[in-house]
Amino acid sequence: MTGVSRETTARLARHLCLLGRWQTRINLVGAATRADPWRRHVLDSAQLAPLIPPGARLADIGSGAGFPGLVLAIIRGGPVDLIESDARKAAFLTEAARATEAPARVHNTRAEHLRLKADIVTARACAPLDRLLGLALPLLAPGGICLFPKGTHVEKELEAARARWRMTVRRHPSLSAPGSVLLELGSLAHAG
Repeated sequence: MTGVSRETTARLARHLCLLGRWQTRINLVGAATRADPWRRHVLDSAQLAPLIPPGARLADIGSGAGFPGLVLAIIRGGPVDLIESDARKAAFLTEAARATEAPARVHNTRAEHLRLKADIVTARACAPLDRLLGLALPLLAPGGICLFPKGTHVEKELEAARARWRMTVRRHPSLSAPGSVLLELGSLAHAG
């Protein structure tokens, strides 16, 4: 990976190595993404970093294999709350955070049961946007934003979400997947 130190690259490589070992026991990532993990997972996660202000507190919903939350903790060096309800995936995240020396806290619970406030809420391949906003809102600190990588159906998801939500929307082109975007959502509130 360019733009990061050799030490950071080594820590990201440890994460992927551990992922490969655990993948044989539990399904952490889709089969189609395993051939190119640096682009499909690391770059896809890391591209959020420039959108995050220094010192911001992050919460990652449905952290699974650590994308994007653990990658952002490794790259940014700031604390990230990783929220994962599946106990096996939470165990993986705990081990991956230890092995990579990432400043991450793993919460083995559902997002709706957690009481914390974050400046930035992230999630990747977790839920449709409408549902994701309902999980994110209680975790957002005043003035906080959501950063969600979304695929080619993003406009349909936004249209469905606007029936229940008010928000500002900024789209950033994805560096890892043509036709995909990074959604930056702010001023989140229930519609009506």
